[in-house]
Amino acid sequence: MALSVREYRARIKSTESMKKITRAMELIAASRIIKAQQRAQAAAPYARELTRAVSAVATFSNVDHALTTEPEDPKKAAVLVVTSDRGLAGAYSSSVIKEAERLVEKLKGEGKDVDLYTSGRKGEAYFKFRQREVVQAWTGFSDQPTYDVAAEIGATLIAAFLADADDPDSDVRAVDEVHVVYTRFRSMLSQEPTAVRLLPLEVVEGTEAPDKDDLLPLYEFEPSPSEVLDSLLPRYVQSRIFFALLQAAASELAARQKAMKSATDNADELIKKYTRIANQARQAGITQEISEIVGGVNALADANAGSE
Repeated sequence: MALSVREYRARIKSTESMKKITRAMELIAASRIIKAQQRAQAAAPYARELTRAVSAVATFSNVDHALTTEPEDPKKAAVLVVTSDRGLAGAYSSSVIKEAERLVEKLKGEGKDVDLYTSGRKGEAYFKFRQREVVQAWTGFSDQPTYDVAAEIGATLIAAFLADADDPDSDVRAVDEVHVVYTRFRSMLSQEPTAVRLLPLEVVEGTEAPDKDDLLPLYEFEPSPSEVLDSLLPRYVQSRIFFALLQAAASELAARQKAMKSATDNADELIKKYTRIANQARQAGITQEISEIVGGVNALADANAGSE
């Protein structure tokens, strides 16, 4: 019985150590998520104004740009899956991977081949473990993304979209569509896996359509609408990718904080459970010892009475 008590005390000690770790990780995630939210909010005005600029050029000019032209018969699509670099974030990575798998099945059902791109070690490990080719992966920044990384990802995807599939000398794998799967941050308690089509561009400003009698503004493009689009559209793509990375970072930290809080609460419950069982075992041991002492005393008394 004493051995059992020692075992429970060892379990209590190890659970308390684990609780300290999960509590520390919860506090770290809580402190970082505020900064992640502030970064996402700070990037919103630039993204909004850039969207308006691209919308104005696309709406009030008659230029057909390669990034906005719908292919006649799309055969291949690229899917960028944004996951985390580290675990201990609950179902964060698995939820976005499930959303990516649904998108892949949908694209394959439409007769399109899929090239996979990943951001974060979890997504890369998931597909490589299942022996599915990943064209390119970016890792090491999931909870603190930078615009330079978003620009690199955007340049890679744009190059794949603009590549000529009939060019045998090209090292770039051409695609007809580009999709991004990431986790949208709704609140501290709600994060939603989201899939959006990035290319060909669908520029939506989010305002109501003007009436037929309304006077539309007159725009002059300098040097030319095509050159303006050549400059703006790649930046627009990069800003959308950066927005997705910032949203994913905030979602990852919120999911990690929630998971670590749940782990800390579970550790508390385990400590209470093991303490109660250890106390019961200790009390049972004491009762057993008292019973043995009383039994020995009675046996001695009976022996002495018999000898008289």
